[in-house]
Amino acid sequence: MTSAWTARALFGTDGVRGVANRDLTPELALALGRALGRRLGAGSGVLIGRDTRRSGPMLEAALASGLSSVGVHVALGGVLPTPAVAELVAGGDFAAGAVISASHNPFPDNGIKVFGPDGRKLPDAEEAAIEAVIDDDGPRPEGGEVGPVEAWDQAAARYTEALVDRFALDLSGLRIAVDCANGATARTAPDVLGRLGATPSLLGAEPDGVNINDGCGSTDLAALAAMVGEGDHDLGIAFDGDGDRALAVDAAGEVVDGDQILAVIALWARERGRLPGDAVVTTTMTNLGFRRAMAERGIEVRWTDVGDRYVIEEMQRGGYLLGGEQSGHIINLDYGPTGDGLSCALQLLSALHGSGESLAEAAAVMSRLPQRLLSVQVERKGDLGRAHGVWEQVRRFEAQMGEEGRVVVRASGTEPLVRVMVEAPKAEDCERWCALIAEVAVGELGPPRGGVAQARE
Repeated sequence: MTSAWTARALFGTDGVRGVANRDLTPELALALGRALGRRLGAGSGVLIGRDTRRSGPMLEAALASGLSSVGVHVALGGVLPTPAVAELVAGGDFAAGAVISASHNPFPDNGIKVFGPDGRKLPDAEEAAIEAVIDDDGPRPEGGEVGPVEAWDQAAARYTEALVDRFALDLSGLRIAVDCANGATARTAPDVLGRLGATPSLLGAEPDGVNINDGCGSTDLAALAAMVGEGDHDLGIAFDGDGDRALAVDAAGEVVDGDQILAVIALWARERGRLPGDAVVTTTMTNLGFRRAMAERGIEVRWTDVGDRYVIEEMQRGGYLLGGEQSGHIINLDYGPTGDGLSCALQLLSALHGSGESLAEAAAVMSRLPQRLLSVQVERKGDLGRAHGVWEQVRRFEAQMGEEGRVVVRASGTEPLVRVMVEAPKAEDCERWCALIAEVAVGELGPPRGGVAQARE
């Protein structure tokens, strides 16, 4: 029998994701657990973490049940940042890890991300293999062969202790505003920063199950910018719902995005002899200003498709240690197997401590080219490659702007959206071309359900 979910690919660029209890149901989570467990084998261990969404415990129970039903040993870490699960799995005690989170997505969504024993997201081929056996009911162990499901209450403490030990920082006297997005870092971030000497002012640190990413966190920096700009703070740090991203604001409340953070960390890493090949890996969404700033300082910039998995794959191929995305997803393999918002913040603070510069001074290493990003809700994002009118507008832009501008149009891997990003010497050109391409996309790919909105990827 073919189930409803085998008619389509389940895994996107960041796991399985959709509206909880509609697209991502307990039945699907159960089936995914069984399929993953069959790939791992009975007796294997899997760590499960989740963010603060109300649907998290529901999906956690279903996923754990699926794993247990095929003999897998399950450890429940409770509310944990995604990078905490990745790091704890990479420590060697588990065959895999799973995180129930939709990251920066709105509260109604949820997702399931899977990490291999190295703490990195599964390659595409392994995800396809899991999908291929999702309907394989197979034999069911009985009695003592059923996998145990046990709470691991020390998971968060093990992660925070590792970060404190890794960063020899004295943050005494540093005034930091911290926005935890009412998500998975609401306890870990204040704990780590406090143990390093800081007394952070907190925003978004009171999750109630429904307020994750709601007017807070790295997807909405307005409240943090206001707190820093109006208060007595040196800088502000914002995480997303599952804690794998971080953005910042300087003492004046000006946003410092992932490109600028990556630039600061890249120069800091090279000064310490920790930038192999004098190269850093980024995605096609990275601002041209970053590429120019790195070129001026003799640092090569490698480009990949959007998605941290592709950044890490390129880093592994080339032997590079540092990469990241404009969204604040920064990967430094010196400090962990995947992107970690809290580790990123600590690297940034380490760089500032070493240089003696303010965040604004350090971020001035690059000048951002005017950029506009729109997320267009469409009915048929999969038809983008055949949207001839869209690509005709892209060719017109390229003919007019030449090397002075850039346009990227792509389907989101996690939401029913097409992303349109335009860079040009003038902000008004970005606005005009972005709106034009978005309008054509809607016409060719179906009317939007919620209009066109600016968004961060």
